[in-house]
Amino acid sequence: MTENPQLVDEHDEPHDGSIGSRLNWLRAAVLGANDGIVSTAGLVIGVAAATTERSTILTAGLAGLAAGAMSMAVGEYVSVSTQRDTEQSLLAKERRELLEEPEAELDELTEMYADRGLSPELAREVAVQLTAHDALGAHAEVELGIDPNALTSPWHAAWASLVAFTVGALIPLVAIVLATVSIRVPVTVLAVVLSLFGTGWLSARLGSAPVGPAVRRVIFGGVLAMAVTYGIGSLVGTQI
Repeated sequence: MTENPQLVDEHDEPHDGSIGSRLNWLRAAVLGANDGIVSTAGLVIGVAAATTERSTILTAGLAGLAAGAMSMAVGEYVSVSTQRDTEQSLLAKERRELLEEPEAELDELTEMYADRGLSPELAREVAVQLTAHDALGAHAEVELGIDPNALTSPWHAAWASLVAFTVGALIPLVAIVLATVSIRVPVTVLAVVLSLFGTGWLSARLGSAPVGPAVRRVIFGGVLAMAVTYGIGSLVGTQI
């Protein structure tokens, strides 16, 4: 007897809870790179509109890259640290309740599974078995939406944001520094548009969303930022 390929594929699929976490990290990296592209492009385009000095543009771009990357890293560290502190506090409260009121917690878990559509008998059986296996994990997942074994690391978040922003920021910076004066702005705009097309496409695919609207939004935002800063740089350049 031959096996049904569809059934084989379904059983072979990994059902690792960390997949969702990895996808979230990838989305965050894409957004960080997008921020690096847009903010640095706006900065160097604005400076290039005010001066043709390559060293001045490079200095401004590097300063913007460093400041932006550090800001992203610190912001992500603070944000994730706050989230992690909250999660740990909720888990500590759940541990205390499981220790002090195990029967009440079992009844609560049974009720939550029943509310999800299980029959009272099956809900009780599931609650009993999961409590015996991992009481805290069962309550944390259903009641709090937290995996006690997969709390996000603030340091990982900070480094991921810093690296993603830096990689994105290098694209417009390298483009505008290497290009000649006469074509540096068009070359940078083209590099930015192509890069934003890539981040827009990837973010849409990760979120299973339509690619067209996502790409149009991110490119429009980047072009608008460059147009505004270029206008400001041109205005300032004529006044100095």
